[in-house]
Amino acid sequence: MADFPDLSRRGFLNRSAAVGGLFVVPGLLSACSRAGAGSTDGAGALDKLREQGFVRVAYANEAPYGYLEGKELKGEAPTLHREIFKALGVDELRPTLSEWDGLIPGLQAGKYDVVSAGMAITPERCANALFSEPEFISPTALMVKKGNPRKVTDLASAKAAGITVGVMSGAVEGSYAEGAGIPEDRIRTLQKPQDGADAVKGGRIDAFLLTGISLRWLARTNPQTEVTEAFVPELHGRKQYSPGGAVFRKGNEDLRDAFNRELKKIVADRSRYVELLREYGFGATELPPAALKTADLCKG
Repeated sequence: MADFPDLSRRGFLNRSAAVGGLFVVPGLLSACSRAGAGSTDGAGALDKLREQGFVRVAYANEAPYGYLEGKELKGEAPTLHREIFKALGVDELRPTLSEWDGLIPGLQAGKYDVVSAGMAITPERCANALFSEPEFISPTALMVKKGNPRKVTDLASAKAAGITVGVMSGAVEGSYAEGAGIPEDRIRTLQKPQDGADAVKGGRIDAFLLTGISLRWLARTNPQTEVTEAFVPELHGRKQYSPGGAVFRKGNEDLRDAFNRELKKIVADRSRYVELLREYGFGATELPPAALKTADLCKG
């Protein structure tokens, strides 16, 4: 069994700092790319991958997004990407482990062809790499005691019930709770996901606010808890979808576009999407809306 890194390192996917947000100088990255780019670049990249029979992918060993269990690469991104590349005629994913903040620099340096790590689509990252269309969104949920004694379903019901809500230190969930009108003295700050689960079980908070993906994964080892149905919170009148996708080197637009064509087939088929990713805590609530486009997300 893999030794899974703490989920607090990822936090909410639209928080670029919390997911190892990359603020780099574009010139440095392009210099790395020129110095070490691999052979699978440009208009013929997919043909080269088909010929060699494998695609090099990077992962950050973060469950449930991309991690090694024994010798098997598992998680949301590798599972989805394996399905897509097989459809494109490339049967094998060859993994490379990277620290989170080294994923894009390693991609630009030609160490691998795709980042398969559930990376958030942000304008800062779009300036330095190509993103697929969203392959998932990260709606919010609440972890509560088994039986949900306060019967909360979302932030509006949490406010109405007058409950105490836990959030991760420095995470965007705190702003969601405040934006929903939950009083400051009813919001508790915690350092890591397990602290939130322990606080729920111990009655120190009534609910713990985080992505549904992370909470469902956390609930596997905290059976005294349950997770509400996920919901998309709003902040300043805007829905917070927190989307993530695959990442490609600039110049590999053709490869990215071929990937997107196969991705579209999967996200358009709800039952297929859920069947592929259920093991990792992804369900129909994580399906990206058809109108949610990477081009818009990259604009901010």
